[in-house]
Amino acid sequence: MAINYICRHCHTVLGTIESASVTEMQLGFHSLTPAERRDIIAYDLSGEVTVRVTCDYCNEALESNPELSLLSSPLQ
Repeated sequence: MAINYICRHCHTVLGTIESASVTEMQLGFHSLTPAERRDIIAYDLSGEVTVRVTCDYCNEALESNPELSLLSSPLQ
């Protein structure tokens, strides 16, 4: 099972965890609400997990220009 972390804004691959022994508890997924889980985590049929987070670059851009958060794809 691979766990892929990508930026939700610029779609940059931030990293991948290739381990079958990593649990959702170790990754901190257990602390997410059901709505947060639906928004952040996607599972595909092959067993891979995609976690959509915000990279440092996009985070800085959004902090400097909060109006960008009103656009559907502000940093592509």
